[in-house]
Amino acid sequence: VQLQAFGGGSVQVGGSLKLSCAVSGRTISNFGMGWFRLAPGKERTFVASITWTGADTYYSESVKGRFTISRDNAKNTVYLQMNSLKPEDTAVYYCASGRSRRTGVRSYEYDYWGQGTLVTVSS
Repeated sequence: VQLQAFGGGSVQVGGSLKLSCAVSGRTISNFGMGWFRLAPGKERTFVASITWTGADTYYSESVKGRFTISRDNAKNTVYLQMNSLKPEDTAVYYCASGRSRRTGVRSYEYDYWGQGTLVTVSS
């Protein structure tokens, strides 16, 4: 199973980016999916997750109202639309495939991870 995240880059405060995570080797329609991030000098933290059908989504308090997670099971791809970006959103963003159809906020609830894509927000 491979997850390839892309779409990161440099953006100014208030800008937007859309991350994509293409999955191969696993049909994601049977699994929840999530995004995490690793900021400089900090531990990896939960950002957002989505259940197998996309009916339910969850967000960390720090991104709620600004980020939107979505999925296209036909394309085996998950997305993270990031709006109103702030400097504190600067991090390497990782997509992850869950161990079940539900989702979670903890790393151990995911069994496959992408390589990460860097997002840099400057003022």
